[in-house]
Order: sequence, then structure tokens, then C-alpha cells
Amino acid sequence: MDVVSNHSKTSQIPKSPTPITLAQAALYWLKLGFISFGGPAGQIAIMHHDLVEEKRWISEKRFLHALNYCMILPGPEAQQLATYIGWLLHRTWGGIIAGGLFVLPSFFILVGLAWVYMAYGSLPAVAGMLYGFKPAVVAIVLFAAYRIGSRVLRNPVTWSIAAAAFFMIFVFKLPFPTIVFAAGLIGFVGGNIFPQYFKPGGGHGSAQKEFGPALIDDDTPTPAHALFSWVKLARITAVGVVLWVAMISALTFRYGWDGTFPQIGWFFTKAALLTFGGAYAVLPYVYQGAVENYQWLSPIQMIDGLALGETTPGPLIMVVTFVGFVGGWTKEVFGPDALFASAFVASAIATFFTFLPSFIFILLGGPFIETTHGNLKLTAPLTAITAAVVGVIVNLALFFAYHVFWPSGLDQPVDWLPVLITAIALIALFRFKVGVIPIILSCGILGMASNLFH
Repeated sequence: MDVVSNHSKTSQIPKSPTPITLAQAALYWLKLGFISFGGPAGQIAIMHHDLVEEKRWISEKRFLHALNYCMILPGPEAQQLATYIGWLLHRTWGGIIAGGLFVLPSFFILVGLAWVYMAYGSLPAVAGMLYGFKPAVVAIVLFAAYRIGSRVLRNPVTWSIAAAAFFMIFVFKLPFPTIVFAAGLIGFVGGNIFPQYFKPGGGHGSAQKEFGPALIDDDTPTPAHALFSWVKLARITAVGVVLWVAMISALTFRYGWDGTFPQIGWFFTKAALLTFGGAYAVLPYVYQGAVENYQWLSPIQMIDGLALGETTPGPLIMVVTFVGFVGGWTKEVFGPDALFASAFVASAIATFFTFLPSFIFILLGGPFIETTHGNLKLTAPLTAITAAVVGVIVNLALFFAYHVFWPSGLDQPVDWLPVLITAIALIALFRFKVGVIPIILSCGILGMASNLFH
């Protein structure tokens, strides 16, 4: 009996995952690019489920440590997290492939949608599908905030930090960088005075072990390519600067500094360095520059582009692809007979200059971050920052809900159909564990049917 019992216990212990090749990883990153709906919170939740729970490529503690770093960087944190994990698994090219494939499907989907939008105007079926997508995204972001919060908010201190962050951004509209700085300062001081409250996972050190051993486990030594080196730092910095200078110089030489293409590159470089807190933190800047200053698109076109960016896979900041496309189309850089060519090149330029800093930040900072995952004095501020970001994500979910449930403003009646669709999606997520893609598609069909038969 004891032999049978011991055998049963042994069979329940998960085996170590098989090492994966760069090609196998690339297939996953490409798939992720097509299914990464729900904004950063939803994308991070998908990656956690796939890479920590199912595939076990990385342990939860190492995953959260990488996420903490990506959260404090300007730029799309989910895409940066994919880049970081890809780099950790398969060196520099692994990171470039992971981050590139994360946004490539979204780029081509948005280019296609923008072309239909500009060439043929709004179609009732498409408008209806977008109408159904929006409440689904509200539900997905709320659910993802719950999943991330349940893993990070493990004690009264981290809960208080999250609540304070929500209060400060919701009530006082405090800038996200200010919230990040304040949370980091709290973590730095609190980590020295009350270290038990700032351990990764809230002090529940064994929580991540429930998924079994990982390829990059808690105690896995940092790979040789991920060790810090001044030579690597200088080389990556030089490559990043040369890439940026070469591209902006080539565009300036061909079109002049005041040309549409160089100005798109310069504008979105600045925008990329201001995207603390995700796309919504930088949208006012993009709106002011693209709509009011450069007049690349109209206010209505900007709103429509944001709706498409919200409801397609990839980071929400991919709205820059739409902005670039419409700007290239409107300015007719290649002439009135080559509108699509002008728009496509402009969208590629906007996307390239928006995401280039993200790759550089990961490849530059990754080796330093890898040296800190066992150092509480350095991880405590990042733990506090992650707790604060949970509060910010909840605020973003409410921002979604406000615009979806009261499309004409709070002084107008509630649109009850999106409320119903959101409730159905939340029940499907929480109660029946339905996947993101079926929910997105089902809600889109509901919205299309409502629009066509209304």
C-alpha cells in the first residue's frame, strides 16, 4: 500500500519542461501576436497563463520580477515583457523576435482596417462588431486586473499602495510617473523597515511552486549572455543610437526635415519616451501633436483609430500605426495616385520609431535587472510599483466602462446593451473560465447583430 501511495505521489510531481528552440519560441510569439487582446493587463495575463502555468518556461517569481522592470519603463509593458523573456531564453535575437512578432500581426491588421476605413468609409457590419468588442474589452481588463492583483496584493501594505494609486489618479489626475516615483520611494523605505511586506508575491515564497519546475526557475543561474558587462552596455547603446540616427538622417536627406516622414519619426520618438503607464498616458500628447499641430488626421478619425486600436490584438499604443497611416494618406507624400503607398510607409515609420526605444531599454537594462532578483533592497521598490500599477489598471478599466456605457456623456442615459454584454463576458471569464478569443468573437457577433437588426 505504501509503495502504491508513494508511486501516486511521485506521478503527481510535474516533470521539468523540455528545453525549447528559437524556432519553437518564435511560433509561440507569433501566435501571441494574434491573440493578445485586452490591452496590457489582458496580454500580461495571457503570458502568465501560457509561460508560467502551462509551458513553464519561466517561474512566477522571475516573471513578476521582469514585469516589475517593464512597468517602470516608458513604452508598452506587455511587449517589453515578451522581449525580456525572449531575450532571457534565446539571447539578443530571441528578444528581437519575441518583441517584433508580438506587434507584427497587429501592425498588418491595423493597416488593413485603416485602408478599409479610408477607402470605403464605415461599414454597418464593422461598426456593429466594434460596438460589441468594446464591452468585451471592459470585462477582459477587469478580469486581468483581478488576476494580477490576486498575485501581487498579498498584504495590507500592498493593498494600501494599490488603493492610494487608484485614488490619486482617479480623483486628482496625478501623472503616472509621479505615482511610480512615490510607490518606488515607499518600497525603498518600507523594504528596509518592514521587509516582510515587500517580498515578491507578498511573502508567500512558495506560491509559484504550484506550477512545477520551470526552464528559468527561481534558483536558475543567470545565463551567461544575461550577465552585466560594460562592453555589452556600450555596444547596445551604440547600435541603438546608430539605428535611430541612420533612419532619421535618411528620411531627412530624402524629404527635408520639415517633410511628413521625418516629422513622423521625430514626433513618435518623443511620444515613445513619454508612454509611462501605457497608451492612455500618452494619448493627450499624440492627440495634440497629430491632430492639432500636424493635422495628420481629424478629431473624429483619432477617436475611430483609438477604437480600432482597443479592439485589435497587440499593445494599445499600436494606435500610432493608424495615426501614421492616415497621416501618410492625408499628406499624399507620393502623390494622389499612390495614397496607399504613402500611408503604408508612414505607418511603418511611426511604428518603428515608437518601438525602437523599447528594445533598447530591455537589452540595456535586462542584465542589471537579472542581478537583482534575489536582492530585496532592490526588488522592494519594484514590488511597490507593481502594486501601484494594479490601481492604475483598475482606473483604466473604469475609463473604458465610462466611455462604453455612457457614449454621449454622464448627462445622457446609460447604453444598457454594452452593460449587459460586459456582465455576460465577466460571468464567462470568472465562472466558466472561457478564453479571451471566444469572448471577443462572441461579443463582436452580438454587437454586429444588434447593429444590423436595430
